[in-house]
Formats: sequence, C-alpha cells, structure tokens
Amino acid sequence: MLTVTDLAKRHRRARRPLFSALDFSVAAGEIVALVGESGVGKSTLLNCIAGLETADSGSIAIGPQALDIVRLDESARAALRARSIGFVFQAFHVLPTLTVAQNIGVPLLLCGIPTSEHPARTQALLDGVGLAGFGPRWPASLSGGELQRVAIARALVHRPALILADEPTGNLDPRTADEVLALLLERVREQQTSALVVTHSQHVAQCCDRTLTLTPDGLR
Repeated sequence: MLTVTDLAKRHRRARRPLFSALDFSVAAGEIVALVGESGVGKSTLLNCIAGLETADSGSIAIGPQALDIVRLDESARAALRARSIGFVFQAFHVLPTLTVAQNIGVPLLLCGIPTSEHPARTQALLDGVGLAGFGPRWPASLSGGELQRVAIARALVHRPALILADEPTGNLDPRTADEVLALLLERVREQQTSALVVTHSQHVAQCCDRTLTLTPDGLR
C-alpha cells in the first residue's frame, strides 16, 4: 500500500539533506512503526507521504493503483489524500464547531461518498471505538482519550488504503494511551488497512508488526 523509493528532502538553508535515499515499503494490512531521535525528519517524512510537503526527489507510491504523490499536481494530491489516506495526530485536530458524528463524517464528504451512506458508516465507527451514543455531543465535552477515539474513527470511516499516525498516544496518560493504542491497532487490522506510526514510545513500536529507525544517515 506504500512504496517509498530513493526519497530525499532538504530544508532551505540546510547544508545537508534532512534525509536522502530512503527506500522502504508497507505491505497491505501491515502496521509499521517509525522511530528516531527528534529532528531527524519523521514528521516531515509523514508530510511528504501525505503530499503536504514536496520531496526534492524520489517517489512515493500509494494505494492499490500505486499513484506517485510526488509527481501529482496539487489538486490530484488532495484527491488522493482524501480518498486513500487517514490521519491520526497527537493533538487530535477534532473540529470544535462540529459534533462528534459530524467530525467523523468529514472524510466521507471529501470523498464524495453518497450522503445516504454517512449515518451507517459513522455509527459503525462510533460503535467500533467505544463511543456509541456520543454522536450528538460536542468535542469540548470529551476527554483526551475520547477525542483520540473520535480521531481514529474519522481516520478509518472512508476505508483508506493507508493510515498515517503521528505520535497518536503522545498527549495521553499511560493507561489511556494503552487503551487507545490497542483500539487503533485493532480497528486498523480489522479493516485490513496499512499503517505507518511515528512514535517515541518503544511500547507503541513493539506493538506494531515491525519497526523502522530513521537516523541522520538514513533508515535501518
């Protein structure tokens, strides 16, 4: 579901690339942890994969059709991102002016999925993340763990090929983090979606299928 080939990214005014010659893949249904020290470019790599930043060279093939997001124009990138990628962030990024159900349904709108399908899909994910009955509630009334459950449901509702998770348990206390991590991995495996999880936590990494380590010298 994801193949990265000879990828390089240089920040402006930097003497050396942030990373270069990166080669790795994530198979269908595989969950891969990406670890490394702060500043080596883990979040930048995720942004390049999502098409939110542009790599300087190399290719990033995503989804069953292996579309190279590096070579798409901005409109095509946005369409591929909306259709094929789900995001889970450390800071949740749940929209405060939408209800829980409306937040979860945002990707369905972006994908152009018929509105007649929205209620059933949204309810299925609410049930799946343990938030049955939370649909009409506002984000301000939820705990951090509940907000991250909303974010997980939102990431999966449009059945993407790939989940990108950036420190998905970083803002949670240890007990809640364990619960949310187990839920995320269970739902991802249930949908047979691939996932790349950036984390500083060895516990999170050990729960994934395998681990990649990004260093200043590349991947290992």
